[in-house]
Amino acid sequence: MSATPIDRLRARNADLPALFTYGFRPFFLGGALTAALAVPLWLLMLVTGAAPAGPFDALNWHAHEMIFGYIGAVIAGFVLTAVPNWTGRLPVTGWPLVGLFALWVAGRFATGAMPWPLAAAVVDMAFLVTLAGVIWREIIAGRHAGSMPVAALITLLALANLVFHLQAQWPGLAGYGERMALGGAALLISLIGGRITPSFTRNWLAKAGLSPLPTPFGRFDKITIGATVAAVALWVAFPQELLTGAVLALAGALHLVRVARWRGLRARREPIVLIMHLGYLWLAVSLLLMGLAALAPGAIDATTALHALSAGAVGTMTLAVMTRASLGHTGRAIVTSPATLAIYVLVTLGAILRVAAPFTGELYFATLFAGGMLWSGAFGLFALAYAPVLLRPGLGRT
Repeated sequence: MSATPIDRLRARNADLPALFTYGFRPFFLGGALTAALAVPLWLLMLVTGAAPAGPFDALNWHAHEMIFGYIGAVIAGFVLTAVPNWTGRLPVTGWPLVGLFALWVAGRFATGAMPWPLAAAVVDMAFLVTLAGVIWREIIAGRHAGSMPVAALITLLALANLVFHLQAQWPGLAGYGERMALGGAALLISLIGGRITPSFTRNWLAKAGLSPLPTPFGRFDKITIGATVAAVALWVAFPQELLTGAVLALAGALHLVRVARWRGLRARREPIVLIMHLGYLWLAVSLLLMGLAALAPGAIDATTALHALSAGAVGTMTLAVMTRASLGHTGRAIVTSPATLAIYVLVTLGAILRVAAPFTGELYFATLFAGGMLWSGAFGLFALAYAPVLLRPGLGRT
């Protein structure tokens, strides 16, 4: 019997460690380590007044690494794993994957230790530009037009990174890069999270013999996604306008209804399913808070609302995807271990404390530090608990 294409691909990569046999492996582990280390380092800089040796001050380094380092890595791990399933093409693996991961690592070095802004920007931008090119190539070659919005959002993330680097030279651009990237992340959660959360919930409920099942995708979901696109576009361009606040609040309310239609509480006995609903709920809450920050700035500041999106929605949903995909794509049972449950508890408590910190008065810094350490601890625990899963050959095909 002749060897299949996937067999030949595995033979060519037989000399490489298991870490580079699939995209989720290096990028989930690298992203988790970045999130685990960058927040404590930022808190240390906040206390001591220290700054990294790279082109950014401490605050901008923190923002950049959490968005383009950690989030960029997790998105890469997800799309490099999902796109082959969507297109039917072979995955990016072996030496090409090593090269792509090396570009990501080089970007972390450049922004942290390379003091020349232009050189740091070129090195750092290479990863997301290359990733966008790879995903566009796979989608076009696989003739899977339905995945083009995902490729477009990765391209938006690469463009946002360029804008972030330009902000250092043109202060008038300040904030645009962050909003473009986090707005893109919100749309990815709306699109991808809105696809996988009800799907996995439906499978679990059907297996458990429970009903009713999640409401199928329909016109309401399309309206919700459309409202989110409008809200994100307005927020990127005019973050403090009343119209922006109203559309953000509307989108948040629609997402609340959307997630309620997925019957998440019926899956409460399985946290690895329930956590996806919690991550999506954070998206709804964050949009509502961002809307409130524009409509009534005295009620909540924009940075706090932004952390509901980044620490809450993005942090929770990425860990939900990372834990599930790491188990499923290595042939392991998709069940919640004690370590996995602890990861979910830590990221939830950390996000809640970070959002609550401005309302704690004299306990602000204590709450901020506690929230940051709990949140980063969730990713540190993921790295410890899942390193054996990601570094060793899978029990199944990957």
